Amino acid sequence: MECVFGLVGDGFALVAADTSAVHSILVHKSNEDKVMILDSHKLLGASGEAGDRVQFTEYIQKNVHLYEFRNGIPLATAAAANFTRGELALALRKNPYSVNILLAGYDKDVGASLYYIDYIATLHKVDKGAFGYGSYFALSMMDRHYHSGMSLEEAVDLVDKCIIEIRSRLVVAPPNFVIKIVDKDGAREYAWRESIKDAGVSAA
Repeated sequence: MECVFGLVGDGFALVAADTSAVHSILVHKSNEDKVMILDSHKLLGASGEAGDRVQFTEYIQKNVHLYEFRNGIPLATAAAANFTRGELALALRKNPYSVNILLAGYDKDVGASLYYIDYIATLHKVDKGAFGYGSYFALSMMDRHYHSGMSLEEAVDLVDKCIIEIRSRLVVAPPNFVIKIVDKDGAREYAWRESIKDAGVSAA
């Protein structure tokens, strides 16, 4: 029951995701970070099959780093989104990845932006977006409360509203969420919203 959602505010973009690693009826861990820091000013939130999600996001991250290493300049957010979309489209005709992505970034000349990329390589620039079962509730909350030019405090309050709605309405709701932001100062972790913590297994 994965949930990834994000939005663009006044000079920043925010991505939040659940942190549950689930297979069938089993929860393997509840602190899996599904929002990757792609580079200094980009975030990549992903949902989908665990193997595809990890392999594809790491592949994109390393290629973004390789481009910067070879050329001495980082990819713009739009360029990174189009590269990601191109790789998904190429794989779609060979060995498709079951992965949906929200790519957020900040560029000096453009500001903050958010791109919606789904598993069949659809690419859209959006102000708000969501994937997973939690998107049914997150999108309705954002439709009601989102407005352009939101402050960071307003955006985090909206994310908290989405998390509360998901926890109270989704039949198998993930307990923990991670929130990350990207702005002129870079991409970074902002907060965790935890209702349970992973307990270490004591030795027998």
